[in-house]
Amino acid sequence: MKSTEARRAFSQIKGGGGVVGQGIEVKDLVVERGKREVLRGITCTVPTGQVTGLLGPSGSGKTTLIRAIVGVQIVKSGSVTVFGEPAGSAELRRTVGYVTQAPSVYADLTVRENVRYFAALYGLGAPEAERAIDDVGLKEAAGQLVGNLSGGQRSRASLACALIGTPRLLVLDEPTVGLDPLLRADLWAKFHALAKAGTTLLVSSHVMDEAGRCDRLLLIREGRLIGDDTPAAIRERAGTDDLEEAFLRRIREQVTA
Repeated sequence: MKSTEARRAFSQIKGGGGVVGQGIEVKDLVVERGKREVLRGITCTVPTGQVTGLLGPSGSGKTTLIRAIVGVQIVKSGSVTVFGEPAGSAELRRTVGYVTQAPSVYADLTVRENVRYFAALYGLGAPEAERAIDDVGLKEAAGQLVGNLSGGQRSRASLACALIGTPRLLVLDEPTVGLDPLLRADLWAKFHALAKAGTTLLVSSHVMDEAGRCDRLLLIREGRLIGDDTPAAIRERAGTDDLEEAFLRRIREQVTA
């Protein structure tokens, strides 16, 4: 299938029980930092129109894999394609939203000014900016300087900027760190609403109670993929109802293999 045909096919795919294709394909990906392999031959896929969780302890390679998917990571070997295009290609610039761990907004601008700036880059106006601000629960803080906000509010401001272009793929690197439980629940509801509307989401986390909210999980440890399935299937395979225990059992299997 030619790239234009692939894009057309993927644009017709919707989540929420419709046909599911592969939004991201990673094949034999190796990334080195110095003389150390950070990613060791990872192969995986991320289905369209779903929330896929990237789960693993700190230092396991989650952020490196995410950077490779959005096309800002130098790789030694292997390939990453997003909707049939090489990761980081010009064709993907308006279709991929990326929220980093550190808030990627301007501290000396207000929330509204930040979001309207990103809206202008997409050729959008004030109504779209206000909608994105409202979606992340920052309506009351829209006129405040980002530098005066709490860490959680700054993270939400970054998310609003990522949502402004209505991306087909939304990549979020630990987006709920530092947020209170109520706000975390609200954001996860938003993530699933986006997926139901057809957006593909990849969400990294090291928080086990968030893993169960995902449609599918990629388990990563020491740069290797050790699990790729639904939360229910991972628990069933491990013979436990506790997802954290299932993850630990999978690690033990890898150590003794």
